[in-house]
Amino acid sequence: MNNILEKIYTVAEAAKIMRRTVKCLQLWDAKNILKAHRTQTNRRYYFQSQLDEFLNKKYNTPIENKISIAYCRVSSYSQKLDLKNQRRILEEFCITKGWSNVKFVEEIGGGLNFKRKEFYNIINDIISDKVDKIILAHKDRFCRFGFELIEKLCEDHSCELHIIDSQSLSPQEEVVKDLMTIIHCFSSRLYGLRNYKKSLQLALK
Repeated sequence: MNNILEKIYTVAEAAKIMRRTVKCLQLWDAKNILKAHRTQTNRRYYFQSQLDEFLNKKYNTPIENKISIAYCRVSSYSQKLDLKNQRRILEEFCITKGWSNVKFVEEIGGGLNFKRKEFYNIINDIISDKVDKIILAHKDRFCRFGFELIEKLCEDHSCELHIIDSQSLSPQEEVVKDLMTIIHCFSSRLYGLRNYKKSLQLALK
């Protein structure tokens, strides 16, 4: 391979071609996923053949065929209005970013329940390298706990996460929010068990 005759790209140019962020390419470089060359002043650059080879061999699905998913979720059918508001916010966000061909997914189910059909489908698509980016109104719309695992999964499969409301809470606020979520979950289950007990008693009579 004669690199002298090849076109060379800066990290910003390569990121645009790869439809990734500069930060993503820097991470790939650090992890030897897509190793950058370096100038004498330590600036990253890439050869055309290097990018072509990565795009052709790294992905089972060509990058141009990957999908972007905007995911909306509420816990109950009584919150359908909030579901519409989430979608409107995500649509406006995607328009502002200039993103087209975005698949909008709406789901009703608890954030602590991982047995959600659409949630499973998205996870499977991420693992299959079919997803370019996930767009969320807030990270707890995807799941209440274990979001760090989702972030790691997306990172390993080159899927970008875009969260509109990325406001971070203090450690104390996070603990309170998690406790409230757990209490709500178990109180709902307790209420369900009481209803089940009443139904069972009626059936036995």
